[in-house]
Amino acid sequence: MPISHYIKEIGRGKDGARPLIREQSADLFGQVLDGTVTDLELGAFVIAMRIKGETVGEMAGFLDATYARMQRIPATDKPLVVLPSYNGARKLPLLTPLLGLLLAQRGLPVLIHGAATESTRVFVSNVLIALDIPAQAAIQNIANGELGFAPTELLCPGLARLLAVRRVVGLRNSAHSLVKLMNPSAGAAVVVGSYTHPEYALSMAAVFEKMGSTALLLRGTEGESVADARRMPQMDGFVAGQCTVLQEAQKGTLASLPELPTGTDAADTAAYIRRVLAGDLPVPGPIARQVECILQLASA
Repeated sequence: MPISHYIKEIGRGKDGARPLIREQSADLFGQVLDGTVTDLELGAFVIAMRIKGETVGEMAGFLDATYARMQRIPATDKPLVVLPSYNGARKLPLLTPLLGLLLAQRGLPVLIHGAATESTRVFVSNVLIALDIPAQAAIQNIANGELGFAPTELLCPGLARLLAVRRVVGLRNSAHSLVKLMNPSAGAAVVVGSYTHPEYALSMAAVFEKMGSTALLLRGTEGESVADARRMPQMDGFVAGQCTVLQEAQKGTLASLPELPTGTDAADTAAYIRRVLAGDLPVPGPIARQVECILQLASA
């Protein structure tokens, strides 16, 4: 169906817009990913969904369309831990690679996927380069005990194009929510989802439930999928869509704060990560707890 028909439904404003059913959402998002819509139609879709907000059914349809076009990471005999990394570092060091490497040390295959969608932050690709971990040039197997980085464009070029629309319109769109929920593995996986505002915790949990995901959901560091090293957040685990609280939130900052880098510089962050992995510095308590929660979900 032409995208204009869907825009008439979702583009009537916050109170007048009507949600699409899952199949309609998949058709709409598939056309967007395939690049068969005009720039004007794409802009209308992005703004309409930004004002209306995605329903659980619509996000499920968007995921269906993405999975139909995605190159999947080959499965291994252990669940792939999936760490989305799209927010980057604004004020705090980006420790998503530390979380991934700690999980790899425990024998799990780990995938970080991400893209740099603006120019003012340090992104995971910068820190991984400083750690001598190159991006995958082609989709390949990630062995147990290894960490791999796949740029979004490698997994789904259409999704990377939609993320890049932010540089033009200055606003996040449905793709920025979707990438924190998707499972790029061809087999079992533990998806680590993060949110910045409490309302997103409810909507993301509802999508994980509807999709039957095995996942960990928490308020991450500046929107990244790694726990804030300075405080213990609530961590909700999902196994086949069923939710259990694995870690209760602790109010305030920790009594003893870790020795973190003072800025967001990629080289300084990589040096800190190396010291933690070598045992010269302790693993921050919230990140250590996050590792244990993910291991618990991977064995479920």
